[in-house]
Amino acid sequence: MGNQSIKLTVDAVVFGYEEGVISVLLIKRKYNPFKGKWAIPGGFVLNEESLEQAVERELEEETGVKINYLEQLYTFGKPNRDPRERIVSVAYFGLIRPNAFKIFASTDAEEVAWFNINELPELSFDHSDILEIAIERLKNKITYEPIGFELLDKKFPFSDLEKLYTTLLGRDVDRRNFRKKILGLNVLDELDEKVSKGSGRPANLFQFNKKRYFELKNAGIIFEI
Repeated sequence: MGNQSIKLTVDAVVFGYEEGVISVLLIKRKYNPFKGKWAIPGGFVLNEESLEQAVERELEEETGVKINYLEQLYTFGKPNRDPRERIVSVAYFGLIRPNAFKIFASTDAEEVAWFNINELPELSFDHSDILEIAIERLKNKITYEPIGFELLDKKFPFSDLEKLYTTLLGRDVDRRNFRKKILGLNVLDELDEKVSKGSGRPANLFQFNKKRYFELKNAGIIFEI
């Protein structure tokens, strides 16, 4: 056996949600392997960095997006996943509102863009596998944790929340049941403000009560849709 060394990389799967569409942030690679092909942002972990520092740095360097609440997704380590050498990648994922960031390509990225997850280009390495697992995780996660509230306006009509869940889950939700469940969780505050959308009657606005959510979570109350 040769004294083979394994290199470590991190990848950042960043999902965006806007107006009923889920997108993912991809970069076009500037160098080989897969030069000119689309990929998930990421790169090598430096000796003095933690994995979290590395993934935040790579994401910001390649796309201009700065977020510090990426969650670890999975470790990808098939021996031949990278044509260069034996490379293991730890993937992270997060969810943001695309309009909150100005994206720009830099370092190893020639271009950066948002892609609808239903209209993806061909991806480099095993990045389509990584993305598939990330999408699955996202769908599972929103059924037990209200990560989606970050993606809505601070004050929102209930229909926006319904649309968000329908989009993220990729299926319709039973409207009456959904409303009853969400309101029963007691993590939304109904406001004395209304909004008119289209020709329907004005709808009350709601606000997510983070403090109450975390109190309930600490008390062991399970949030489940």
